[in-house]
Amino acid sequence: MLLVDTNVFLELFLGQERADECERFLEKVSVGELEAVVSKFTIHAVEATLNYSALILAFLRNVEGSLGLDVYEMGVEEEMAAAMLMDKVKLDFDDTVQYYLAKN
Repeated sequence: MLLVDTNVFLELFLGQERADECERFLEKVSVGELEAVVSKFTIHAVEATLNYSALILAFLRNVEGSLGLDVYEMGVEEEMAAAMLMDKVKLDFDDTVQYYLAKN
């Protein structure tokens, strides 16, 4: 199982340098060729960055229709565990959440 980070989605939706590569990867996840998980935290980060209703809706429809993508919602206790891990792994909260999820 793969963990999909915010940057994979943003790279595609913002048409950045590696958008084609991200699109190919997400297409494999969409059809169920690859299994992946995305945190609800990541979904909110993408929504906040896109900040345009049409893009947000397109993004959410893609997430919802993706056969190989599971959405994981962290509880407050898990977010607390990630916060306590920040100093140890020397990452900001966003990256520590991804690290925590990948390890668990």
